[in-house]
Amino acid sequence: MWWPGIITEERSVAIVHEFEYLKPKTLKEALHAVAKNRGAMLLAGGTDLVGHLKEGSVAPSLIVDIKGLRELKKIVLKGRILNVGALVTFGELMESRVIQSKFPVLTEIAGKVASVGIRNRATMVGNICSAVPCLDSGPVLLAMDAIIHVKAVRGGRMIPAKKWFLQARKTAIKPGEIVTHVSIPLPEEKGAGCYIKLGRYQGEDLAQASVFVWMGKKGQSRVAFGSVGPTPLRGTRIEKHLKGKKLDPAVLDLAKELVSEEVSPITDIRATKEYRLHMCKIMLERALLSAEARIRGNGPKYGKSLI
Repeated sequence: MWWPGIITEERSVAIVHEFEYLKPKTLKEALHAVAKNRGAMLLAGGTDLVGHLKEGSVAPSLIVDIKGLRELKKIVLKGRILNVGALVTFGELMESRVIQSKFPVLTEIAGKVASVGIRNRATMVGNICSAVPCLDSGPVLLAMDAIIHVKAVRGGRMIPAKKWFLQARKTAIKPGEIVTHVSIPLPEEKGAGCYIKLGRYQGEDLAQASVFVWMGKKGQSRVAFGSVGPTPLRGTRIEKHLKGKKLDPAVLDLAKELVSEEVSPITDIRATKEYRLHMCKIMLERALLSAEARIRGNGPKYGKSLI
């Protein structure tokens, strides 16, 4: 099918590359389509793909539109495992009663993504498949030991989040595979999380740096950073330091000192490496204290700006 262009409210934007278009009715049909055509690309939310098509930075021979596959639109909690389907949008994450009740920090993360219009189209799975360094979904999935589930014609496999991100814009998915869902193991102990994203202004901006923290009531901590490396980074040294300790000033000061051992940011058009490193330390302290307060029930409301 030939797409001559896309009409927006402002102007007609030409897509000058010719490709075939398929909207499969089943996942099996979609899998066979991508297996037969290595030049195929998937269309889910389309917030990245359509932009790339306009720019001419991608040239697929086939677009496989999977938006109609209802089996990929589910949010399901099985025991302590939270499963998020590949077509679940960030807006749906924010509205999910299951997530609001069992893992509310995910609503905070979803609410930091771009704008309302983008959140109502973009998906968490699409976000991790794009694998840009500033993605919002990466730190939480890395810190919580999430699993990415992929399928191909010959079967499926499970990829730990720590092995998913290979480098900027490159993941462990192979040709012919489709991500079906992401599973997030929820800790047994009571706890709370916090996500802080640093941008240049309020509104639709990419992260200069981001910090995700989850703390358990018994002293377990999970920490991860975004936008300070080609992939999300786990703060394992910080986690070991914090284990079983109360957040007194000395503990927090050492945790902040360890940030420079965990991340190595770069200077680019959005921020200098020195600024990113400095702000990561500030955001880490605020995220830890906010998560601790949320465990007690008197912390800031999820989604409140802390920067």
